[in-house]
Amino acid sequence: MTENAKIVMETVRAADHDRYVSALYAPNDKRDALFSLYAFNAEISGIRDRIREALPGEVRLQWWRDVIAAEDAGAGIGHPVADALKATISVHRLPKPAFENMLEARVFDLYDDPMPSRTDLEGYCGETAAALIQLAAMVLDPVAAPRFAELAGRAGCAQAMTGLLLLLPLHRKRGQCFVPADILAAAGSSPEEFVAGDGGPGAQRAVAAMIALAQEHLSAFEKGASVLPVSLRPAFLPLALSRAYLGKMERHSPLNGVAQLSAWRRHWLLLRRATRGWPDA
Repeated sequence: MTENAKIVMETVRAADHDRYVSALYAPNDKRDALFSLYAFNAEISGIRDRIREALPGEVRLQWWRDVIAAEDAGAGIGHPVADALKATISVHRLPKPAFENMLEARVFDLYDDPMPSRTDLEGYCGETAAALIQLAAMVLDPVAAPRFAELAGRAGCAQAMTGLLLLLPLHRKRGQCFVPADILAAAGSSPEEFVAGDGGPGAQRAVAAMIALAQEHLSAFEKGASVLPVSLRPAFLPLALSRAYLGKMERHSPLNGVAQLSAWRRHWLLLRRATRGWPDA
């Protein structure tokens, strides 16, 4: 393994340990490519954590757009993650528009605008988590991957919504609201009320609706995952944790704190799905 590859792998290990473990279940010759995708995702999803104002975040996203759009795939630019990503895109012929859409979706993270609707939330999940799953699938098995694009969409929605619920305390502290305005309205709340104080009387109903929506997508994924080829399984492995997290959040609202799973349980759930796959829901 080259020094750059080690840096990329360590980036994923530190920033996204569950995806790091998932990649270890992939064949040896696919892991570096998966690590490059996951390191890129960690870089762009973490921009809001590293800035005080939105403009520097926009500049960083534009830098990534320029890196990906450049045609000199063989010329290194001295950024280990960027160099690894460009090589992965070139070697595996990954579609650049998917990365452009992912970067565009991440602009939303930089601001405190409310998520307008369930449809907008599903679109955001589709262009971020679902796209990442589909790109990983294309690395693992480019022949089989296109047949499971719809399943990747369901998986990405379930995974991203679970992640947003886990980050709910942080987002509310920042004044961010990823719970769609139409769901909040149906629960008798609003984005402004939801992020203020205890969230108001409709907050718990809105969170319950979000959990139910994530479970709906997860159940749809699980129903179709019984025919998922073993070759594609590592791309979907992080979904192994979603059911456990959502069950925990049903019992203990994420409004009251971050739901946690022990390290041994996360590893066991990943191992179980890596070796057995998903039975019929």
